[in-house]
Amino acid sequence: MDTIATDYLATWNAQGEERNSLLHKHFADHATYTDPMAAAAGTAELDAVIGAVQQQFPGMTFTQIGDVDSHHQQLRFQWGLGPAGEGPIVIGFDVIVLDDDGRIADVRGFLDKVPA
Repeated sequence: MDTIATDYLATWNAQGEERNSLLHKHFADHATYTDPMAAAAGTAELDAVIGAVQQQFPGMTFTQIGDVDSHHQQLRFQWGLGPAGEGPIVIGFDVIVLDDDGRIADVRGFLDKVPA
């Protein structure tokens, strides 16, 4: 499950064709994503959400905070978003549910710390 979290965050950090490739590799075509700021259904909408976050926080990187907790086909972990090598300015918590093929089918995101 650690690999799933790593691949998930790599997708959020990628741009252009690399992000598109990672989305199709790690996410089910019908994947859904929901957090307090956005909702997406399918890889095209998720690509747009990730692109919008990258525009809002240019040059920032998603990193994992702490360990992954998992059971059955679901995992949860905390992440941070901030300048490379510095502390995060945004901290969140995601729950990921995998499909029967081990691809990401659903993500529920929570924001624990956001800038004022």
